[in-house]
Amino acid sequence: MEQSHRSSVHRALGGGAVTDVILWRKWTHSAAFLVVSTALWFLFERAGYNLLSFMSNVLLLLIVILFCWAKSASILNRPLPPLPNLEISEETSVKAADKMRAWVNYALSIAHDIAVGGNWRVFLKVATLLWVISYIGSFFNFLTLIYICILVSLSLPVLYDKYQSPIDDKLSVAYKIARIQYEKIYSLVLQKIPLPMKKEKTTE
Repeated sequence: MEQSHRSSVHRALGGGAVTDVILWRKWTHSAAFLVVSTALWFLFERAGYNLLSFMSNVLLLLIVILFCWAKSASILNRPLPPLPNLEISEETSVKAADKMRAWVNYALSIAHDIAVGGNWRVFLKVATLLWVISYIGSFFNFLTLIYICILVSLSLPVLYDKYQSPIDDKLSVAYKIARIQYEKIYSLVLQKIPLPMKKEKTTE
């Protein structure tokens, strides 16, 4: 039963290499990602390092190392630096474009439902989500918020994977309470708001 729960969580998150990192199944990769994220956050947030200067210095150091390696290899008859083929394949770019197009179309469909369709449920969900993001953003800057999201992504999924049954019970109770409160608000307020009638075009 435990193994089936773990498999279902792994499958729900996509079941790829990223999921293995999130669920700490490859703990060396997960620990390295956490250490690098913490180090970058400390450099930019606490040490006051500038992102542009950091990227420039890293690229400069990398170019100097590769240049010296290539020159010394030609002089000492050593192999050249093992660099991969530095190009993006057409298949990868098409997949990325398709995923981006799907997300853009989904966002546009939500905007259409709010602006044209007058969907109050979608409007309230989007407005609430944006208000929560704005409220949380007032306490942290963008970099700290990204770092918190990384910490949450490396902690909550693995905790849910380990304690799935009791968490599901608590979430079910919370969902029922939220559903009851939403139905009350909908019946008392939203249902009484008149929706715009769609006028049919008459042909002469």
